[in-house]
Amino acid sequence: VALVIGADAEVLDFTGPLEVFAAAWTPEGKPLFKPYFVAGESEPVLVGGNMRVVPDYTCANAPAPKVIVIPAMSEHNPEMVDWIRRAAAGTDVTMSVCNGAFVLARTGLLDGRPATAHHGGYFRFAGAFPEVQLQRGARYVETGNLASSGGISSGIDLALRVVARYLGEAEAHAIVDAME
Repeated sequence: VALVIGADAEVLDFTGPLEVFAAAWTPEGKPLFKPYFVAGESEPVLVGGNMRVVPDYTCANAPAPKVIVIPAMSEHNPEMVDWIRRAAAGTDVTMSVCNGAFVLARTGLLDGRPATAHHGGYFRFAGAFPEVQLQRGARYVETGNLASSGGISSGIDLALRVVARYLGEAEAHAIVDAME
């Protein structure tokens, strides 16, 4: 699981899904996912709450992910957008959380497809990306290997949906119980 981070990334947008993915284990007792952070540069990234996150990889050397998580963030450098576009071709799921949908939409991958974002960004999103079919009020939207979720906590719901794709609903519910 590649967690893409940039300046001012919304902490719960990536840590909520991270918690879900870290809690997913195979029936043989092995972690299902290996989460890692990807950023434009190798230096620590100042995200929300004045937290610094040290990326494991840059867009230039990140391994091919099966899942990409894109949080809301103020940094949208072209290298990151290009990496997401290229890497998404081989993912099982590329998901945005909250206004991470703006970053995912910049790749062009959402053109002609349904997506959602945080309700506070609907007007800006619709204006910036008229070719995306904005779904207002949706907790999350899935279309092929692309998915988007609404506000911060809906990223947890979408991550649970991704786990259910791999392990089934019962395991996703077990993670919910453990997280409660």
